[in-house]
Amino acid sequence: MTNEKAVAEKLLQIQAIRLSPEKPFTWASGWKSPIYCDNRKVLSFPHIREFIKSEMCNLIFEEFADAEWLGGVATAGIAWGAMAADQLKLPFIYVRSRPKEHGMGNQIEGYFEPGKKIVVIEDLISTGKSSLQVVEAVRLAGLHVIGLVSIFNYGFEEAKRNLEAAGIPSRSLTDYSTLIGLAVEKGMISVAQQEILFSWRMDPGGWGR
Repeated sequence: MTNEKAVAEKLLQIQAIRLSPEKPFTWASGWKSPIYCDNRKVLSFPHIREFIKSEMCNLIFEEFADAEWLGGVATAGIAWGAMAADQLKLPFIYVRSRPKEHGMGNQIEGYFEPGKKIVVIEDLISTGKSSLQVVEAVRLAGLHVIGLVSIFNYGFEEAKRNLEAAGIPSRSLTDYSTLIGLAVEKGMISVAQQEILFSWRMDPGGWGR
């Protein structure tokens, strides 16, 4: 089993990812979706958490070996970034989508040195917009963003375009195509449901209207 399939299997096993083509979920954006991903659940399962953390560290080490700092996207990327930074013995910061409205008004929390190479850690990538808000904040602070790493990626064309336009290499432990293929293989969904799930990804904003 490939690493991507193994990660997808773990996410399905604990229902961190749920598939419901007939009864779609509603995202915060208002989009109707036949899939819902909640990687926060992984934190509650020690053995799977350890597996995902190790896979993330391996990916960072293999793809971004010259990283000097890790930055977690608040809030879901904080735990993963901190765990990976601990294992890789790298300094860690976390970044909000916008500055705090009280106290010091910080958007970036923690100590960092401008000019250092940083990898941004997300739990999942949908359109990529929230990730790029953080990337922009980190760049404005003087850090050099060399990559974006996430657990799961929906594989939207919009995200691909947004990240390419920003010049950000993006890597994920697993993705939508791998997950759906595994769900079919395991008999969790039918071929007809697979077609529904792939048609959603082609037009997630307009699907289900």
